[in-house]
Amino acid sequence: MADDFSAFESFSPFIKDFIYRKGWFSLHDMQVAAARIILETEDNLLLTSSTASGKTEAAFFPILSELYRDRDMINGFGVLYIAPLKSLINDQFDRITELTEEADIPVYHWHGDVAASHKANAVKDPRGILQITPESLESMLIRRSGDFGKLFGDLRYVVIDEIHTMTGTDRGNQVICQLARLTEKTGNDPRRIGLSATVGDLSAAARWLGKGSGRPTAAPEPSKKGLVWRIGMEHFFINSEDTSDSKEAAVSVTLGESSPDDNLLSETDSDAEVYSLDKGFEYVYDCVQGRKSLVFSNSREETEYVTATLRQIARYRGDDDIFLIHHGNLSAAIREDAEMKMKESDKPTVTCATTTMELGIDIGRLERIIQIGGPNSVSSFLQRLGRSGRRGDPPEMMMVFREETPLPNAPLPELIPWELLRAIAIVQLYVEERFIEPPFTVTLPFSLLFHQTMSVLSSRGGMTPNELASRVLSLPPFASVTPEDFKTLLISMINDDYLELSDDNELIIGLRGEKIINSYKFFAVFKDSDDFTVRCGSDEIGTISTAPPPGDRFALAGRVWEVEEADAKRRLIYVKPVEGKMQIEWPGDYGEINTRIIERMKQVLIEDSEYPYLKEGALTRLRAARAVARTTGITDHDIVRTGGSTWVWFPWLGTRSFRTARRFLACNSGEFGVTGIQFNGCYYISFKIKNGTGDELLDKLALLSSRGIDKESLVSPNEAPAFNKFDPMIPAELLRKSFISDKLRSDELEKRLSERIKPLP
Repeated sequence: MADDFSAFESFSPFIKDFIYRKGWFSLHDMQVAAARIILETEDNLLLTSSTASGKTEAAFFPILSELYRDRDMINGFGVLYIAPLKSLINDQFDRITELTEEADIPVYHWHGDVAASHKANAVKDPRGILQITPESLESMLIRRSGDFGKLFGDLRYVVIDEIHTMTGTDRGNQVICQLARLTEKTGNDPRRIGLSATVGDLSAAARWLGKGSGRPTAAPEPSKKGLVWRIGMEHFFINSEDTSDSKEAAVSVTLGESSPDDNLLSETDSDAEVYSLDKGFEYVYDCVQGRKSLVFSNSREETEYVTATLRQIARYRGDDDIFLIHHGNLSAAIREDAEMKMKESDKPTVTCATTTMELGIDIGRLERIIQIGGPNSVSSFLQRLGRSGRRGDPPEMMMVFREETPLPNAPLPELIPWELLRAIAIVQLYVEERFIEPPFTVTLPFSLLFHQTMSVLSSRGGMTPNELASRVLSLPPFASVTPEDFKTLLISMINDDYLELSDDNELIIGLRGEKIINSYKFFAVFKDSDDFTVRCGSDEIGTISTAPPPGDRFALAGRVWEVEEADAKRRLIYVKPVEGKMQIEWPGDYGEINTRIIERMKQVLIEDSEYPYLKEGALTRLRAARAVARTTGITDHDIVRTGGSTWVWFPWLGTRSFRTARRFLACNSGEFGVTGIQFNGCYYISFKIKNGTGDELLDKLALLSSRGIDKESLVSPNEAPAFNKFDPMIPAELLRKSFISDKLRSDELEKRLSERIKPLP
């Protein structure tokens, strides 16, 4: 270990023994850099590198060495580890316990599925490491406020895992609030360590991590060495008899310095009779045959349907059912069973999952990732791809696209495979530029402001309005909230009985507020629903949002259930299993799409490149889409006529800018004779023009935008745009202000329209 000598020698003996037992002959550059920063400075630290690259060890080797050195001097927990998922905490609990078992450094985990006796032991003898979710930490701030000195008075480090899921969200800002409140309660300001595999803007993420800490945040640049992917994309028309004869699963895509001569991976043709009319799912089935795999979908609804379909194909072919399922509406027992089987089984096992399997839970060596449809972001793509390819093998992913065959009279935009284009754009952006979406900063998080106002007040019992304002508005996420806006919120909360003003001029929790804060659901700042728990006998299956009547059937956990009894008062549904396949609906928010992705999609249509990872069906579909684009001129002209007075505008903008474009058009529709405005995602807007042409319309909009787009004018005074959990409790005027600030973006639209304005001669 010549190059790593100083870092290695700084570790405690039990860490060195662990390294030797693992057979590691050297430390990664990132591990050396982390040891130097943690042991030789007082800075915060942001560690970013690919999945399974040793980030956890990089952080904990020096941290545990310090805990071991000072073990007789630390009163309370030395490390607070915060993670977004219970399953990730459970997984890291085992990994970190293996690290600490010889050093007498206890590890406790704390979330809703942990036994009360384990939590009691943690409070009784707080030492070592406490692993927790943001929701459980919020509960502790409210219900165990008096214990914070004992628990965290000598806290040295806060480790926040998977911070890319936190930045730019209410949940992430909740964590920043919690750390500020922890410091206020204990007088102790621990160092912060952030871990992530995918960070788009290192400096922005470092600023978020360090908010309110008073410390600089070191962020070593991740390694730029080359890496090899094995990826493929295939496309199928649903219910079409045409299918690709190629069973090649993936092609090597080389980045950086790696060899470009990797062989194709191929599947042998199956002799089994084709039973399903859906060739896409049969292709997925063949791709995972004999391989330990994850099958990702972009929604719980689709995950349920995929699981049921793959099980159905297995029954038809006489194969074993090796398919598991994992998403947030399943019971903890079913999720943990899937995790255990994936981790411990030596046999080919396939789990169909949503984002719950996207993060770094250790489920052993995966041979292949399948993505149904395209991912929504570069970050998500990298996270999912990184679940495979551990232990020296390259990451491997096959994306499978299924699309209804367009009707002969289908409108022009429906002839374009937007999801396939998005997937190609995502891959190309990373291959060409190593682009990852930068984190988005929320400036006016009023939903979180309501939540933290209730939480701070509940933990204190009562405060004057000035004391409450001083305390809450000092929390870093609320730096842009004015005292006047907070006063507006407080008055509304008093009028709605969430708060009450006592005779002593102190604010206390009101009757409606007590009902909210006494529910365990209060601790989470993300949206949830008042779901019904589904039971089959004594087994808990999961939850659904509505209760079907007895005799009705629905899908959950990849199976179909018939309702035997519904107990509305206790929100319980008793079921029995039945044969068949159905879908179930959940409301979903699939997140934002960055403008860079949309722009790259346009370039995919323009260029002639035939990307090496496209299989026969996907390549054929892309060629057809490019032919449509060239024939209709949608890549040469932002707006095209599709018949009569109907026009389609392709702004080529991401979610927030596209939303602004829609509203800008709608606000001027009366003046310019525009009617029947419709849109799809952030791809196109269709409408009718009473008089004139589409080009004339966009020229007029361009002239208007050249004076600057007033975002406030795009929001009606009667609107109350609600997106977040506690928005229904927020005054409409504040919701409008938040929407204008954080959901609309005018600069990209102004730039796009300005390109239409011809310079004066």
